Amino acid sequence: MEKKIKVFAPATVANVGPGFDIFGLALEGIGDELEVSLRDDSQIKILPIEGYEDLPTDPSLNVAGVAIQSMLDELDSQQGFEIVIKKRVMPGSGLGSSASSSAAAVYAANELLGRPFSKKELVPFAMEGEKATSGKAHADNVTPSLLGGFTLVRSYTPLDVVSIPFPAELYVAVVHPQIEVKTSDSKRILKREVALDMAISQWGNVAGLVTGLACGDFDLIGRSLEDRIVEPIRSVLIPGYEDAKQHALASGALGCSISGSGPSIFALTEGKAMAEKVAQAFDKYYTDLGIEHKVYISGINAEGAKTINKLTEKV
Repeated sequence: MEKKIKVFAPATVANVGPGFDIFGLALEGIGDELEVSLRDDSQIKILPIEGYEDLPTDPSLNVAGVAIQSMLDELDSQQGFEIVIKKRVMPGSGLGSSASSSAAAVYAANELLGRPFSKKELVPFAMEGEKATSGKAHADNVTPSLLGGFTLVRSYTPLDVVSIPFPAELYVAVVHPQIEVKTSDSKRILKREVALDMAISQWGNVAGLVTGLACGDFDLIGRSLEDRIVEPIRSVLIPGYEDAKQHALASGALGCSISGSGPSIFALTEGKAMAEKVAQAFDKYYTDLGIEHKVYISGINAEGAKTINKLTEKV
């Protein structure tokens, strides 16, 4: 088997409108890179993370170490690993930073161990990494990061994740205002109960979004990308959110909402040209506000976690 490997796991947009904690999609070109190698002992060693020296390297605290240890426990294995993390997704961005590291870690370890698990079977281990950072084992970010595409968490008990077909011309424009919103904080402000009429509206939008994706009905996708429960509460944490959304819609976006727990904002579009137009609107708006930001344009990444290269001879 290989002794050392370099892998990539994409950043993600989770929640996706009405799909709080159940929908996620993988982005192209944005994500974390990990170099993972087998050790001759049972230690999991994480080297200091360049540019993010405040992130823990203790494997019991770092999401990558926690995720790999969860997989090793399932295998009853004492294999050690050395991990170099190159973070390309800023923590607290709402783009699945911890999920990208967790997904990349378990994908790499699985490859080095001869693939004892399928990609889908790696999801629960990556979820343990999410639990280490947010206090809850979420699947809506790690699932698309591992599997790629547009995914649904149909159930958590038992875990049941599903890939949803999507039209090839579906694109995403994302703006990330350079502020940090912690997932734990953004969850703390949410209501624990919702009115029945609001829940019914949300269920209709969830079903409409799935149907629109599967049928390639862009108009239905746009009509269904409405979140009446979470977005109105979380949007107050994001400077300029409502106006940014209106600029995206006026520029031709199908719909616009909060990525993950924020502060990133995403818009779905039909085609790359429209995504570029929306991205320009995002960029101008936040430039005029004087808020530092990054803008991304992406198709839906259908591949998910992948090997970049195998760095050494087999052992």
